[in-house]
Amino acid sequence: MSDDEGGHTDFLGQDRKQSKKEDAIINPVAPSNGTIGADEPLIEIDISDALSERDKVKFTIHTKSRHPNFTKKEISVQREHEEFIWLHDAFKAADPYAGYIIPPAPPRPNFDSSREKLQKLSEGENVMTKEEFAKMKQELEAEYLATFKKTVAMHELFLQRLAKHKIFQNDHNFQVFLEYDQDLMVRGKNKKEALAGFFKGVSKSIDEVALSGQKDPDDFYEEQKRSLVEYHRRVKDSARFGNYVATAIKRGSNFLMKISLGFAALATQEGPEISRFHQQLFELFEKIRKIEARVSSDTDLKLVDLLRYTAAETEAGTELMYRRNRALADYEAANRNLDKARSKGQAIAD
Repeated sequence: MSDDEGGHTDFLGQDRKQSKKEDAIINPVAPSNGTIGADEPLIEIDISDALSERDKVKFTIHTKSRHPNFTKKEISVQREHEEFIWLHDAFKAADPYAGYIIPPAPPRPNFDSSREKLQKLSEGENVMTKEEFAKMKQELEAEYLATFKKTVAMHELFLQRLAKHKIFQNDHNFQVFLEYDQDLMVRGKNKKEALAGFFKGVSKSIDEVALSGQKDPDDFYEEQKRSLVEYHRRVKDSARFGNYVATAIKRGSNFLMKISLGFAALATQEGPEISRFHQQLFELFEKIRKIEARVSSDTDLKLVDLLRYTAAETEAGTELMYRRNRALADYEAANRNLDKARSKGQAIAD
């Protein structure tokens, strides 16, 4: 791999490290201190390094802050994916943010597909030349690196959006996440918590269905709700269908790899003339496989990922509308109960 990709451990190893030199500067919507100009960022965040191990990824977050609430002006901390999820859940659970769209949480890092391909490639090492093995290994490394960079970018974008928001940037949990230089001791959910979360999600889905027929008294929000729900449905369907297409193309690319490896094996076992023919077939199928692999990678990393993130964005918007509908339903129920209490009190007085 080239030197400009940073210091990376060998792809066959247990971990991988990425260094990013570009600084991501965040300009908040409005400064909370009048002494800071509107064109000067209060918080600058970038993920400078990331270390991938078999079961987790550690992100090194570098922060420069001019925010008056921060006690440190510059600091670097290490955080795992579960801690990003904790921060996202803390924002969702905070009542003061019920009227805001919470940026979607970054997706969980998943490199199992690339590791599985590498394992299959290692199994076919004996039937390939060193040049062929090195070439295929390089392609898998490039695919792994693209997925790894995407994972880092999504986690970085999540923090940058929080830092840009004029309300979220003042959150205490956000400050602790960026400033506390020790482990946050955040663990994943156990089975009991996961089961409770599942039933809570089911209850919420039922509640959403029950509230779907409720009309918002404000025509503007009613129109926004209908448009957003329909847009979210279409984007979500597009993401699902796009994933089917990318998976089918990737599956076809894997079949082509098996075919090309088969011809490569035959080229070493037959006579000179037939071996030359098998070698030509191997090269032909290898070229087709490369094209299919590139199309699959581009479709997944560019189109499908964009649709997934847009679906997550619109889902955050629909959750905001759900909270509004829930508040309206509770308000109307409270008014009905108050009217009943008044009527009952009047009847007693009479």
